[in-house]
Amino acid sequence: QVQLVESGGGLVQAGGSLRLSCAASGRIFSINRMGWYRQAPGKQRESVAAITSGGTTNYADSVKGRFTISRDNAKNTVYLQMNSLKPEDTAVYYCNVEVVGAGVGNYWGQGTQVTVSS
Repeated sequence: QVQLVESGGGLVQAGGSLRLSCAASGRIFSINRMGWYRQAPGKQRESVAAITSGGTTNYADSVKGRFTISRDNAKNTVYLQMNSLKPEDTAVYYCNVEVVGAGVGNYWGQGTQVTVSS
């Protein structure tokens, strides 16, 4: 079994920064894709950013130039550095990882609230 623990959410003023972390533990041989999603009230969950095992990244157009995704393979951890935050970034942020262990599994974090005040 694999567990994901997220941290780093909170309340910040517009223009501020936050850094989210998501640490995976359990039966892990390796981790393929790692990503961050978000869900605002009344909206569908959307992809924010993702990073492959080789370090290739992609971002939603709405966060390009403001957010940076990175990973520490030794710690099985993915990060999301969020700068120049806007009120429309307010959402619950979830990490998602594809783990190679006994098999290949896709796992979600518990979610962390990010609130950006204007």
